[in-house]
Amino acid sequence: MKVSVKVPATSANLGPGFDCLGLALPIYNTVTIDETVLPGTGVEINILAQDESYDDLIIDHIPRDENSIVYKAVELLYNSIGQTPSELKINIQTTIPVTRGLGSSAAVIVGALMAANHLLGEPADESAILSIATEIEGHPDNVTPAVVGGLVLSSMEDDGSILYRKIHWPDEWAIIVCIPDVELATEISRSVLPETVPLQDAVYNTKRMGMLIQAVNTVDDELMKAALSDKLHQPYRSKLVPWMDEISESIKHDDDILGCVLSGAGSAVLVVAKQSAVDKAKSKISEVMNNLNVKADIKSLKVENNGATIINA
Repeated sequence: MKVSVKVPATSANLGPGFDCLGLALPIYNTVTIDETVLPGTGVEINILAQDESYDDLIIDHIPRDENSIVYKAVELLYNSIGQTPSELKINIQTTIPVTRGLGSSAAVIVGALMAANHLLGEPADESAILSIATEIEGHPDNVTPAVVGGLVLSSMEDDGSILYRKIHWPDEWAIIVCIPDVELATEISRSVLPETVPLQDAVYNTKRMGMLIQAVNTVDDELMKAALSDKLHQPYRSKLVPWMDEISESIKHDDDILGCVLSGAGSAVLVVAKQSAVDKAKSKISEVMNNLNVKADIKSLKVENNGATIINA
């Protein structure tokens, strides 16, 4: 039996929503698990990159043995029902760039879990899938929108369960993603963050987070421009992603372009703009990246409201 699961990319944080906000985007990885019939073959993991330029990176970041996060996800699911994975062939077809802050690891974790769960007869419900995925990923901000789609506010509770709510993203607002040809490993991006932050910075983010939720719910352009700022992680990571501050500076006086934020841990950034200002925003981003001599793929994307989906079983 074989099953394939298509999983969207995700962008975490959106400025002030550090480790609790995430947004699904229409770039996808597909994970296929095939129960082999040859005894003793063990677990085989194959990486199939659509773009050959990503191939070496993908192989580096997704081990193809029992150390792989894909295998660990499957193993945890099997163990949760008292079984161990045996002969499985796992293929990962990827178009999500790795080490760019677009949830590539969350996508393969979720895809592997949902495919394995289907093979096992659906013993795990959504809550269990989210908990296992978060245990591997470390926080729920990417895995939750990867599972359920859309803009999601999520929290890992003390008992390991995931509390989340989807929030409708306004159709009036476009998302422009700037994906530079620059790697930034999450471990490096995390390493520059302080262990403690000043109380006033925590209060600042609390205010901005409240503004962001209200701005999204009411499609308030002016409030959103104020909300898309942060003092918990972006100031520390900006040295690693200099184009973020440059883009922010280039758009700050444009009423139709609402703000620029780091996508997850980077190196990609997101710009939020009115639909009418997409071309103008892309032009400004392109000018900044050209001036910095950094090659980048600049895409205008809609929010992907569907999460991981079984496409072949």
